[in-house]
Amino acid sequence: MHYDIVFHFDNGPAELNIAISNVRNYHKALEGVSFRSMLVVNGPGIRLMGADDPDFAEQLRELRALGLDIRVCANAMRHFGLDAAWLNPACTVVPAGIVELVDLQRKGFAYVKP
Repeated sequence: MHYDIVFHFDNGPAELNIAISNVRNYHKALEGVSFRSMLVVNGPGIRLMGADDPDFAEQLRELRALGLDIRVCANAMRHFGLDAAWLNPACTVVPAGIVELVDLQRKGFAYVKP
């Protein structure tokens, strides 16, 4: 069975909490199973991806350690005036979040929008 998954986040703190819970539950349920998991962040959600965010920075680092690949949209970073030095090191910048989502779905990743 194929369990690769992409979680899409583009909103505020309540939705990010749900996404984090979904990721943790998914990884726990599939312990011992080989799969890839991604979190693609675009839109206003980018503002919660800072290295020093008091609510989410450590949680994002923990999820990265679990194996979650966190990809953030360069377009959103530019739109909100954020630079690479501000970004949580658990994140990787991609040129366009929406294109990343399409690409991952074409590669067989299941799409989840918490």
